Amino acid sequence: MAHDGEVAVAQELTPLMLEGYTVFHDFSTEKFNIDHIVVGRAGVFAIETKARTKRSAGNGEKDAVVVYDGKSLRFPFHTETKPIKQAKDQASWLSKWLSSAVGEPVKATPILTLPGWYVKRVKPDGVPVLNNSEIRSYITKKKDEVPKEMITRILHQLDQRCRDVEPKAFGK
Repeated sequence: MAHDGEVAVAQELTPLMLEGYTVFHDFSTEKFNIDHIVVGRAGVFAIETKARTKRSAGNGEKDAVVVYDGKSLRFPFHTETKPIKQAKDQASWLSKWLSSAVGEPVKATPILTLPGWYVKRVKPDGVPVLNNSEIRSYITKKKDEVPKEMITRILHQLDQRCRDVEPKAFGK
C-alpha cells in the first residue's frame, strides 16, 4: 500500500522535470527517509506520502474525503496528527542540512500528500496537505524564489548524498 502511494506521487511529480525541476525519490538520512524532494525555481519541497485505505460506509464520495483543519487529518473512521508533524520535521531537517551544506539559508517547504483522497481544507494554515494530483500545480503556481546558482549548489549536495549506490550489474 505505502509503495503504491509513493509510486502514484512519483508519477505526478515526473512532469515537473519538463518544467525545469529536479525530483529525488526516497532520500535517506541517518534516521529516516524523505519520500520525495523537488528542487527548482519555486524552492525546495520535502514531500511526505501517506497512503491510507478507504473503507466504505456506503456514503459514496464522503467516504473518500479527509478534512484538514491545519492541525489534524480527520478521515471518515479515524483522526491523525503524526503525518503532519513528520512532514514538518523532515522539511526542517532538510532545511538545516542544506543550509549547512551550501553555507546559506535554504528553506524546505513541507508537503503532505494523501494519494487518492479528496482533501477538504477548513483552514488554509499549516502544512500543505494535498491530493497527489494537486502537487504539481501547487509547486508551479509559486513565484520564483531561488536563483539558478543556488539551485545548482543545492542539487550538487543532494546528488552527493543521494547518488551513492554502485550498480552491481556492471562490475568494476
